[in-house]
Amino acid sequence: MDFDLVIKNGTIVTAKQTYIADIGIRGEKIAVIDQNLKGTREIDARDKLVTPGAVDIHVHMEMPLGKFVSSDDFFTGTRAAAYGGTTTIIDFVEPEPDESMLEALKTRRGIADPKVVIDYGLHMTIGPDEIGKLNQLPEVYDAGCPSFKLYMAYGFCLPDDQLMLAMEAIRDVNGLPVIHTENWPIITALIDRNLAAGNNSPSWHPRSRPAVLEGEAAGRAIDIATFVGTRLHIFHITCADVVDRLTVARGKGLPVTGETCPQYLLLTQDVYDRPGIAGALPVCSPPIRDENSQQDLWQALGEGNLQVVSTDHCPFTKSEKATGLGDYSKIPGGVPSVEIRFPALFSSGVETGRITLNQWVDLCCTTPARIAGLDRKGDIAIGLDADLVIFDPEKKVVISQELLHEDVDWTPYEGLTLKGWPQSTISRGEVIVENGEFGGQAGRGRFIRRHF
Repeated sequence: MDFDLVIKNGTIVTAKQTYIADIGIRGEKIAVIDQNLKGTREIDARDKLVTPGAVDIHVHMEMPLGKFVSSDDFFTGTRAAAYGGTTTIIDFVEPEPDESMLEALKTRRGIADPKVVIDYGLHMTIGPDEIGKLNQLPEVYDAGCPSFKLYMAYGFCLPDDQLMLAMEAIRDVNGLPVIHTENWPIITALIDRNLAAGNNSPSWHPRSRPAVLEGEAAGRAIDIATFVGTRLHIFHITCADVVDRLTVARGKGLPVTGETCPQYLLLTQDVYDRPGIAGALPVCSPPIRDENSQQDLWQALGEGNLQVVSTDHCPFTKSEKATGLGDYSKIPGGVPSVEIRFPALFSSGVETGRITLNQWVDLCCTTPARIAGLDRKGDIAIGLDADLVIFDPEKKVVISQELLHEDVDWTPYEGLTLKGWPQSTISRGEVIVENGEFGGQAGRGRFIRRHF
């Protein structure tokens, strides 16, 4: 029986197994996994790894932030993701104060749908203006948007009573709260104190957002979720202070999960000490921390105490970052990582022995899909979407802004040498990147209606 596409002789790597077999694809689905398959088109993956398409459940494409908008739009950002082996992303909806959540969802989809190269979903943001709209959550869930972003920072910050109300409403529709955990009142006090003392350079950014208080906020969020009786996913964890609270909660059987990001695994906070614009570029929140925190995160990944690696991809240009050089609190926060995440976790994780081959796939593909309700993604099995990566474990790449496809004029990983890089990326049976050439098109990606 012939197939539209056959991936032959590759070493298939899933979260649980590693084995050699052919994958037969018919239309958009994986039809057969066996030996000696024949297809209209065949790709020989001998000596290559074949993994599920990676899933990034935390990105910000075309995100408005004050007078700026993150520089990757839904085309350039998803194209870069595809080059890096990612075949599904989840972005965000941020309703206007006088806008219903469904209207905001429709507007955001209207921006994304014509541009996306790969499949995508959306988290609905619940800020202070949405507390009066919590009765709209059932229809948002029914529209395929079952996860809801909560903030403990910025203008979106919810005080504890509003966090409780939001979590109750999310619980009642069987949704998933995803949360940014920091202690915003203390952060603002520290920023004010530092600026008043003339401490306005980017090196003061991590000193204004202490790890111990990221841990305090995470513990408080876990406690509120436990009281309410809801699951919880904690975004962009930077330190052991959060990992320890997460580990204790999970040890009690609580349905809490957490993620970290490449910037926290590959960089340390001395990047903020660089002179001029160089120190401003890597500003993101929570901040990149010291080497001990970095090693704590790697240990947590290896021991299974962190469940996901996403990116929080949110790039701004050098000129936009430079607007905050006289006041580090005004630097637009965010770094680009969507293209390097999957290969960087292989190179810095698998190749160094910090995580196993199967953990790599679990952290970047399978568990993100499971947590987010992407039931046709993140694994290699008959009947699932044919989202696959043919990965060359021997290819060495030196990261540079010129190499990458993100629409931004810098990368925090400049000069980093990686061993292992995607050779081909396949999205629903279509080869969209092959040997460095892009073969996809804007609008071929689909909005995935998710439910739990």
